Amino acid sequence: MVRDDDTTFKRDMLKTVPGLRAFAVSLCGHQDLADDLVQDTIMKAWAKQESFTAGTNIKAWLFTILRNEFYSQMRKSGREIQDSDNAFTERLSTHPAQYGAMDLSDFRKALNRLPDDQREAIILVGASGFSYEEASEICGCAIGTIKSRIARARGKLLELLDIQGEVDFGPDANSAAVVGNAFVTR
Repeated sequence: MVRDDDTTFKRDMLKTVPGLRAFAVSLCGHQDLADDLVQDTIMKAWAKQESFTAGTNIKAWLFTILRNEFYSQMRKSGREIQDSDNAFTERLSTHPAQYGAMDLSDFRKALNRLPDDQREAIILVGASGFSYEEASEICGCAIGTIKSRIARARGKLLELLDIQGEVDFGPDANSAAVVGNAFVTR
């Protein structure tokens, strides 16, 4: 059942829509944004109609709601960015640091279990950035020997760290789900 008060309120509110729209366009500068602002204003006014005192100036009340809604949206838009494809969100996520620390600890232990000549070769080339030629000069052996030592060291590290393939690098499936990365599959 529709009360007379509701009908009067609705009729008076709808009379102000053209004026609200003109005011909204002057604030926003865009027709589509103004229409959205007027719609938001009407929805808020309808939801809060019990706070309107009958017999007072409904036009002033609605213009105040529209103005406040406009400034609220402007403040909100200053803190938000458009991210429909999650490009920014994905860059904000970070992997949990404890996994990296644990992986590094495991790697150090495995590296220390390598024979001295293999550890020396892989550190010179892999960590220090020396070429095979430079590493062979430093170690006083042939380039082929350095390459062989590095190949054996890599194989032993894979074995010691139980690395089966690319999926073992980066976050595991559980932490990837928490962080929100879609590139890890098991």
